[in-house]
Parts: sequence; C-alpha cells; structure tokens
Amino acid sequence: SSAANSCCQYDEAEQILRRGLANARSLYDQLPSYLLLSQILQAQGKVKDVYDTCSAILTELGESIPECFTLSESSVMLVETLKMYEEVGDKWLEGEKTDDKTLQTTLQFYNVIALASYFCKSYSMVVYFTCKAVQLTLHRGLCEHTIITLLQFTSVVTKDENAVQCYRIAKGAMSLRETFDVSAQIPELYFNFYGRIAWRFEPFQAGIEPLRQGFEVGLSSGNKDMGLHCLIHTVKNALFSGASLKSTLKEIDYYLHLLKTYKSEVTNNFMLNFRETVSLLIDNGEATSIPEKAVFGDLNDPGNKPREAFFHHAVIRAYWSGYTERCYYYSEKYMSISWQEVRFMKVQMEFYHGLNSIEKLRVRNKKHVKKNTEVLRNSISVMRNAAIHSDWNYANKLCLLVAEQQSLSCDHLNAIKLYDASIKSARKSGFIHEQGLACEKAGFYYKRYGAVHKALDYFKQARECYEEWGSSMKVDFIQNELN
Repeated sequence: SSAANSCCQYDEAEQILRRGLANARSLYDQLPSYLLLSQILQAQGKVKDVYDTCSAILTELGESIPECFTLSESSVMLVETLKMYEEVGDKWLEGEKTDDKTLQTTLQFYNVIALASYFCKSYSMVVYFTCKAVQLTLHRGLCEHTIITLLQFTSVVTKDENAVQCYRIAKGAMSLRETFDVSAQIPELYFNFYGRIAWRFEPFQAGIEPLRQGFEVGLSSGNKDMGLHCLIHTVKNALFSGASLKSTLKEIDYYLHLLKTYKSEVTNNFMLNFRETVSLLIDNGEATSIPEKAVFGDLNDPGNKPREAFFHHAVIRAYWSGYTERCYYYSEKYMSISWQEVRFMKVQMEFYHGLNSIEKLRVRNKKHVKKNTEVLRNSISVMRNAAIHSDWNYANKLCLLVAEQQSLSCDHLNAIKLYDASIKSARKSGFIHEQGLACEKAGFYYKRYGAVHKALDYFKQARECYEEWGSSMKVDFIQNELN
C-alpha cells in the first residue's frame, strides 16, 4: 500500500490497505495503517474522510472530540496552553524523553486531524486540536512527534501580542531535531516553520531553500501531500522576495510538468494561479500565458478555503496593473473571508490594500474618503506591527505607506525622507520589485509637484529595478512616463 501510494496509485493503495485493516486483530495493529490511510485520503483531497477517520481513532484512544468549539472557548484554551508551557519552561525541551508509543501515535493523529480541520472545520476547531496535542505532550513527555506538535500549534495560534513567545517555542522545537531522528518529518517541519511561522521574524528568502528541500523529501519519501504544501510556499516566498520573474515562471512550468505524475488538483490550481500572476507581471500575459487556468469552484461558498488564493492573486494582479477599483473589490473580498489568525498573505494584502486606498483618496471622492482613510490607517498599523518583528521584511513597506500618506497631507520633507528610506530598505532586503515600486511612487510625487528632473531620476531608477525583476509590463509603463 505504501509503495502504491508513493507511485500515486491511490485507489490501489487504499484497497490494499483496507484489506489489511480487515485482518488486523486489534486497534493497535491497525493504527499505522490508519495513519497511512489518512495520508492517502489527504493526497486525494478527501479532507472530510481524513477528519472522520482521525476523529474515530482518537475517540478509540480515549480522547474527546467536540462537535463544535466556539471562538471564545478557543481563546481561553490558547491562553491556558501557553501558560502551561511557560510553567515548565524551555528547559522542558532538554528533559527526559519518553518511549510511550500511545503518546506518539495519539500526537500523530492530532497533527493529521488539525491539518484536515483547517479545510473542513472552523479556526476554533484547529486551535482545539493543536492545543490538545501540546497539553498532552507537556503532561506525558517528549517524543519525536513533540516537534511537529509544537510547530503546528505555534503556526496556528500566533498573534501580534504573543508572536515573540510563539517564535521562541517554535525555535526551541526545531532545536529538538538534534535529539530525535526526524528525517521522515522534514516536509511537515519545514512547511510549518518556514511556511507558516518564520515569515514574521526571518527574511522571506531564508525559507525558500528549506521549503524546496521539504518538497523534494516529501516526493522521495512518499509524503507527497506535505511535500506539495512545501512547494506552494516555496513559490510564494520566491514571488514576494522579488525573485527573477522569468526564473520563477520557468520553475512553475517545471512543477506543473511534475504534477502530471504527482497528481494533485489543489496544488495544480495553486501553481496555475501563481503562473497567471507571474505571466501578467512579466508581459501582461502577451507571450507567456497558457490556455489552462486555475479553477477554484464557487467563490461565494464559505467552505471553499482555496478561494482565498484566488482573491489574493486577483489583488496582486489588479494592483500592479493599475486597476484601482478592481483591486479594492478583491481586497475587500479577501479581508471579509480571511481567518482569525494573522497570516502571511493577510499582511501582504494589507500592504496592497493600503497603497490602493491612497490612489482612491487622490480622486477625492467624498463618498469614499472615510472608508479609504480607515483602510490606510489599518494598513499602516498592520505594517508597523509586522516591522517590529522583522525590519528586513516590512520596514520598506511601512515607509512607503507612510510616505504616500504624507504626500496626501502635502508634508513634503517627511514624504521625501520616507520615500528614500523605503528605497534604501527594499534595496538592503533584496526586494527589487518593491524598490522599483518606491522609486515609481517617488517619481510620481515629484511629477505632481512639477520637479521634472527629480521625477525623471526616480523613474529611471524604477525602470532599472523592473528590468532586473524581469517585468516588461512595468518597464513599458515607466518608459511611457519617461517619454
């Protein structure tokens, strides 16, 4: 069954496994098979079946699974769990290891059901499962699955007010790799740490290679589904790091080719979505687009979690193409459905939503001034909080938002100072696309005030940045201004 699963022959893998389960003499004989079954079902996108399978097994193991869990209950449980961890302290990670097989198995099922519940249940249920798993390992001891338990927990519950604490816990968990043999868990570890936690504190670029490694290990070890989760975050980090668009497009095409073998409709849609965005940024899709497009189902269905990907890519495309109203529409759509926790894409969308609101404020439509002013203030607040933890990732974005705000207030000296600070910060962080954007905004600022030579200087800088990024669309746009 495991061999068939590694070859993406899921129906055969499931049939073989169910025959084996029928011959097992006890629950404990069945547990490894049920874990593999969950992996096979997950790979086919049958998250509800995964959830039901894990729920039944955890119940058999003596765990309680609530029918529902409220947001207020999850908030209380989160605080209790963090308090329990602080009571034992980081020294607990250096404590005695346990060989409790039941604990190890129970943690594995909790980790699987937490991921499945993200797609088919509420945020509160995800919090419940991750908290329960942490409380269990704190009570019964350290084992090899403690690492992913702590990482999954911190990736779900981190908020601005507990970010430093959660990052410390996550880093401590990663240090346990020296204690246990976790080679088989690399995809899960890297997906949770580099894909869902580290972005708050570490350079976006730092996660690209580990995530790519998680993808490769996942495919080679038969853990395809988690490997593909790593793949999605690899491309995401590359895109927002300002990596060469042409190289990124080439990589995406390679991954799309691989996905013909390692079949995953969800990942294929994510890659097609990325491809459409990158293609637009390169040349507006004129020579780089392909007929195949991503399909995200009913965009009005609250249970359709992947629709978030559609909306945030729609925001990116609309913003860089200069479609202000379209960008506003999709930004509002994204913000209205985004989950309770502050995630990477939510912060990125706040940046674009804030910049776009400034363009709407320049029109001075009294009907929308209050709303767009509120959007801008919120975006600046979000970026300021993000920059506290990662100056590298967010200082340039904060400076650019405030520079644009000051330009609306006609505060010339502060606006210029902040445009230059944004340019300098983006250059330092290697965000060539956002360096170009800051140069472009400064150029338009000087143009509005009739300082033609200064405007030309900044536009030329913007053109150089966009050329390096590989965006012919933006190069042509800036060249029109220069002309």
